[in-house]
Amino acid sequence: MKFEFKSISAQASKVDWNNWQWQLKNRLQSSKDYGQFFKLTDAEEAGFKASINTFKVSTTPYYARLAQSSNAIRRILMPHSNEQSTSGQQLLDPLGEKINSQSKRLVHRYSDRVLFLVTDFCSVYCRYCTRKHFTGHDKGFVLSDDYFEALNYIKKNKGIREVILSGGDPLTLSNTHLKKVLTDLREIEHIEIIRMGSRMPVVCPMRVDQELIQILRGEHDFGAPVFMMVHFNHPKEITLEAAKALSQFVDSGIPVFNQTVLLNGVNNHVNIIQALNRRLLYLRVKPYYLFQCDPSFGTEHLRTPIEEGEKIISQMWGHFSGLAMANFSLDIPGGGGKTTLVPNFTTSKNEHMREFIGWDMKAGIYENPKTPSVLPEDYLEYELEWENLKNSLKLAQDEHTLQQISL
Repeated sequence: MKFEFKSISAQASKVDWNNWQWQLKNRLQSSKDYGQFFKLTDAEEAGFKASINTFKVSTTPYYARLAQSSNAIRRILMPHSNEQSTSGQQLLDPLGEKINSQSKRLVHRYSDRVLFLVTDFCSVYCRYCTRKHFTGHDKGFVLSDDYFEALNYIKKNKGIREVILSGGDPLTLSNTHLKKVLTDLREIEHIEIIRMGSRMPVVCPMRVDQELIQILRGEHDFGAPVFMMVHFNHPKEITLEAAKALSQFVDSGIPVFNQTVLLNGVNNHVNIIQALNRRLLYLRVKPYYLFQCDPSFGTEHLRTPIEEGEKIISQMWGHFSGLAMANFSLDIPGGGGKTTLVPNFTTSKNEHMREFIGWDMKAGIYENPKTPSVLPEDYLEYELEWENLKNSLKLAQDEHTLQQISL
């Protein structure tokens, strides 16, 4: 094997350790629990005391065991006194999800897709969480009224083509609940894609088994396919157990993409990002996003300057397969949506040409063609489809406004 993926030794019987429900039931939640795995620093002890009134603490035994040998991973899961700092940008809802919420559990920000928060529960509460206003209250699966309100909204708005399941972590749900959600969504004719975001393959890879795979694949070849969005931040998170979990997805025809958050003292160096992305790609996982850390409360010490991420991308450009390159992106605070940040190689331009200097300092000119553009003869066949798609969000918002007025 070209890369070595180390196994995490069990601290319980193998039967228990390899049972994802045992991992969730026995997760660490207090300084006493964490003290069995780590010698806590004063700053960490203070972080535990303060977290009672701020953001929940929790991790699986498996992930705690992994963090014992990596200070970078420890930094992801361990509360710290720095979380109480009030300096810098501190936002309760940095993505502006509340203002784009159509119900308690549904966010409609982009025309063709909605975010469905099916649970507020995570097995591990990452200290940089962007959804601290919602996650960690342990209410579990969405309540019936909220569930059907979200489902009806999706059914009614036919411009919605994709549903993103998030939370919390959807893979912490029971197979029964997960199957219900997927079945209900697949029965909606206009839903083409289901995307599912999860840290479970990272923090509890034993969750991935053949029963789960069958639920994700569904019973029909042409039902809405599931795209798995996993969330590895560091190459040491790719253990032998995690690698096997990822292989089960892709071997079963489930596409897998990775989203990484750039974190101070965790992965903010080109050495780390290239190592992570190459290992993911080797396992047939596409590095999708490298996210600038959102300015949620308590993350000032974990965030990096935008320029640091731009430097990492620039350093990899030209040396690194495009397949292994992730989009360096930032969510505009307040709900402005994503913007992608890429190196700018343009040195000058006019209506006829552009001049460039590439990553290796070689200069070149691209001239626009002198012949006029010709429209494809069949473009009108797809015009209504496009118009319906791009106007779907506005139509949904207008209808929602009218409903609120009538109430």
